[in-house]
Amino acid sequence: MANYKELEDLVTQVRRDILRQVHKVNSGHPGGSLGCAEFFVALYNEVMDRNENFTMDGVGEDLFFLSNGHISPVFYSVLARAGYFPVEELATFRHINSRLQGHPTTHEGLPGIRVASGSLGQGISVAIGAAQAKKLNKDKHLIYVLCGDGELQEGQNWEAMMYAAGNNVDNLILTVDLNGQQIDGATKNVLPLGNLKAKFEAFGWEVLDIEKGNDLKAVVSGLEKAKDKTGNSKPICILMHTEMGNGVDFMMHTHDWHGKAPNDQQLENALSQNPITLGDY
Repeated sequence: MANYKELEDLVTQVRRDILRQVHKVNSGHPGGSLGCAEFFVALYNEVMDRNENFTMDGVGEDLFFLSNGHISPVFYSVLARAGYFPVEELATFRHINSRLQGHPTTHEGLPGIRVASGSLGQGISVAIGAAQAKKLNKDKHLIYVLCGDGELQEGQNWEAMMYAAGNNVDNLILTVDLNGQQIDGATKNVLPLGNLKAKFEAFGWEVLDIEKGNDLKAVVSGLEKAKDKTGNSKPICILMHTEMGNGVDFMMHTHDWHGKAPNDQQLENALSQNPITLGDY
C-alpha cells in the first residue's frame, strides 16, 4: 500500500531539485519537468518492478525510456532520490564533463539511463525494440515510455504506433504528457493534434485517460490499470493530462517556461511554494 504522504513529500522535493538545477546554470527545461513530477515519482517509487543494481541489459526488471529528453531535470532528480547515483551530483547538471547533461546521454555511464534521448520522436521506437527483446528473452517484465504531446507532431511516432499494434507488442505502456504546450506556444496553435484517443484506437492501441495527471493517486491508479491491460495483444497508451510548470504559480498556464530558467528572485518565490522536505543537495 502506497504511503502517499511520503510520495507527496518526494514530489515537493523533486520540484525543488528541478528548480535549483536549472537556476544554477541558467539553462534547462523546468516547465515540462515540473508537470511530470508526479508521474516520475509514481513510476519509480510505486509502479515499476526495478532492480536496485542497475545494468544496461535490464534483464528481470521493468524498463523506462524517456523520449522527451529535455525534461531531464525531473528524471535526474527521481533517479538520484531513488538511489541510482548520489543526490549531490544534481549540482553538476549541464556542467562540462558532467554525467548529467541537458539531454540524457549514455557515454558517461550514468546509472538509470539506457538510451540517449532528446531528438524528439524516437523514444517510442526504442521502447518497442526493448519490448520485443523482452519477449524474445521470455522476460515477462514491462516497458514504459514517456513522450510529449507536441512530440507527436513527428512522423516517426506514427510509424512506430502502426508497428507496435501490427506486431502485438502488448508489454509496452506509452504515456503521453498532454500539457497542451510546446516551445513555440500552445499545441493547438502550432499544429493541432486532433482527437488523440480516436487516433491511437484507430491504430490498434488500447487507450486510457488520466484526467488529473498532477494528482499522485490518480497517476498511480492509472498506471496500475494500464499494467492490468497488458498481455492482451495490444500496446497500451495513457493520455495523461498535466499542467506545465505545475506547483509554481507563475510558471503555469503558459509555454513561457518550457525552456527558461528562473532568476534569483523567481527561484526564491518558487521554492517558497514548495517547502523543503527531504533536504536539498
